[in-house]
Amino acid sequence: MSDQNLVLIVDDSTTNVRILADVLETAGFSVLSAKSGEDALQQLETILPDLIVLDVLLPGIDGFATCDRIKSNPLTQEIPIIFMTALANAEDKVKGLHLGAIDYITKPFQQVEVLARVKTHIKLRRQTQQLKDLNEQLEQRVAERTHQLSRSLNDLQQAQLQLVQQEKMSMLGQLVSGIGHEINNPLNSMTGNLRHAERYLRRLIYHLHLYEQHYPNPAEAIVHNAEEIDLPFLMQDLPRLLSTLGVATERMNHISRALRTFSRSDNDNTIELNLQDGLDSTLLLLQHRLNPTPERPAIQITRDYADLPPVLCYPGQLNQVFMNLLANAIDAIEEANQGRSYKEIAANPNQIHVITELQDSTAIVRIRDNGIGMSEATQQDIFKPSFTTKPVGKGTGLGLAIAHQIIVEKHQGKLICESTPAVGTEFTIKLPVLAE
Repeated sequence: MSDQNLVLIVDDSTTNVRILADVLETAGFSVLSAKSGEDALQQLETILPDLIVLDVLLPGIDGFATCDRIKSNPLTQEIPIIFMTALANAEDKVKGLHLGAIDYITKPFQQVEVLARVKTHIKLRRQTQQLKDLNEQLEQRVAERTHQLSRSLNDLQQAQLQLVQQEKMSMLGQLVSGIGHEINNPLNSMTGNLRHAERYLRRLIYHLHLYEQHYPNPAEAIVHNAEEIDLPFLMQDLPRLLSTLGVATERMNHISRALRTFSRSDNDNTIELNLQDGLDSTLLLLQHRLNPTPERPAIQITRDYADLPPVLCYPGQLNQVFMNLLANAIDAIEEANQGRSYKEIAANPNQIHVITELQDSTAIVRIRDNGIGMSEATQQDIFKPSFTTKPVGKGTGLGLAIAHQIIVEKHQGKLICESTPAVGTEFTIKLPVLAE
């Protein structure tokens, strides 16, 4: 059985369950609870919730083991799981995410944050299910009408490719744009209020200094409290803390702008685009995959940009091409790292080189990596629909085919691949620029 917007809370703390249940029920969700992993697994035999909020520390089997069992069951493996824990170290978070969890809530939790995360992940699950249903409907329609079609196999593949590309762009654009706009308003509020907070703090500190000057012999209670709270350190460290928060909010503003740049919806007509803006926003969104890991140092990004005139294009589709090529470059590097030690990788660092240049009336973008590379035979097939070199479940084979279609058919450009096994790959995009 299944219930609309049903959340299962797994926590042995009655207080936590009651607080979460009140928040979620007030927001219109249905709530079930379980006090242990065993209890949760038993309930999942008859009820399939839309989302599970799972505490890590449970009596009996812990949250990690419970998550592993849920994700191992074909009937429950698609249910999104949010871990709730007081453990704040990165190792536990990575462990939970590797087991299949989609998010973490750190105790003590904020009710507004919990509600926002629950709403977001249930919405994402609904959208994913809708996309899955739509794909199944498309596949069924293709199967039912195949015997009626007289077009060639190539025409059929191109039609399917176009449908998938449009659906993917629509969902991706809505999701990324929605996230960018949702975080923009609170970020602006945080940025503005931090400026006021810094000004107020300076005034308060100045006021305290005046007291110290004019009342050099304070009462014993004031002296005791100043020692207890380490007043000199507090007055010195608090401005630095606010400054750090300012840097963090500015970083988040950059990410918000990158999301909005990346997800710009395409009009019926092409519009002008600075290619470097699209490349930079895409690289920022992929930053989490470029950062260092316990297995390897950070992937080095080198930008070599020329002064390019604007290009007349469909920005959303062109950014999709950049995302696909850069993500493939990261995949190729990670595959090349298999079997190599951290020291070996550091001696020959992972690198992605992004180059733009202008030749006559053509804007050129080169994306070069030092990953695993490809054979000549593979290069001949990479732009064919459904061709992929990745393992089952890692890719559909549509990415490069869609990228080729966007560049060649939609923008009258060229997409070229040059690769050498064990050396690396370079994709070259050539696009016409606006006449002066």
